[in-house]
Amino acid sequence: MTDTPTTPEGPDRPPQGQVADAVTGNWVDRHAPSAMRPYLRLSRLDRPIGTWLLLLPCWWGLTLAMLHDGAARWEDLWIFAGCGIGAVLMRGAGCTWNDITDRGIDGSVARTASRPIPSGQVSVKQALAWAIAQSLTAFVILITFNVPATLLGVLALLPVAVYPFAKRFTWWPQVFLGIAFNWGALLAWTAHAGQLNLPAVLLYLAGMAWTLFYDTIYAHQDKEDDALIGVKSTARLFGDAATPRWLAWFLVATVTLMGFAIIGAVPRGEILALVLALGGPWAMGWHLMWQLRRLKLDDTDRLLGLFRSNRDAGLIPVLFFALALFA
Repeated sequence: MTDTPTTPEGPDRPPQGQVADAVTGNWVDRHAPSAMRPYLRLSRLDRPIGTWLLLLPCWWGLTLAMLHDGAARWEDLWIFAGCGIGAVLMRGAGCTWNDITDRGIDGSVARTASRPIPSGQVSVKQALAWAIAQSLTAFVILITFNVPATLLGVLALLPVAVYPFAKRFTWWPQVFLGIAFNWGALLAWTAHAGQLNLPAVLLYLAGMAWTLFYDTIYAHQDKEDDALIGVKSTARLFGDAATPRWLAWFLVATVTLMGFAIIGAVPRGEILALVLALGGPWAMGWHLMWQLRRLKLDDTDRLLGLFRSNRDAGLIPVLFFALALFA
């Protein structure tokens, strides 16, 4: 099903079928063929922040594994690029699956009612076929990595499948999101190193704490609708009064766990590399503190802006790890 406009599109009129929280003027709504727009919207390609949040832990894991070995190899370029392509595909597949399972909920929430399935742009069967196509393409990329990384990638399908149901049975669905979204830290480390080591696990846990931070902010956009329909979240669990305190703890956990991961990964005696790498969680922590200081839980535009700013927060460790690698 396409979203052929029934009214003219212009500079002051959003494109027909545009999702409510899409980036204004995004390429999907402006330039993609109209027949493909609903599918690209299912994949959230009009809202790229989620792809970044899935990709960045992959790059953390890869660059920290390179630091651990003290060397970069040519195949790391493919791991770097493959993670990028895979993040687009698996985020797309996961979001499509999420929209299929949440189709009865999304229509009751103001922010999500315009998504392709509840708005009638695509059918459930079409969405399921799209999810399968993306997953199979991602699998082709995955099997170019070593066997341990490939097995980890296949195992990642379990948390991806479970996450959409988590908000129905737990107040902590953000934990399940963290399990799924930070899996790349384990996978990319293993793709480089050939095995899973403790620093990668600590880095993974740091990513989970970070996810609890940014997705609690995100969930505050929907807390009133979620309360009406009975959907659980950490935003509802903490409430407005306690949320800043919990976010502060998640910030501390993110920085601390990443710091221990770095200490465990950088070889002994590499003092300059260690100091530079530790600058990653230090600077990222300051970025998260900036988000806390700007937090306004009754301002949905501010909440969305802060959530999107986590792309920059997550890029900070990648830059510091890269500097440390070439120190």
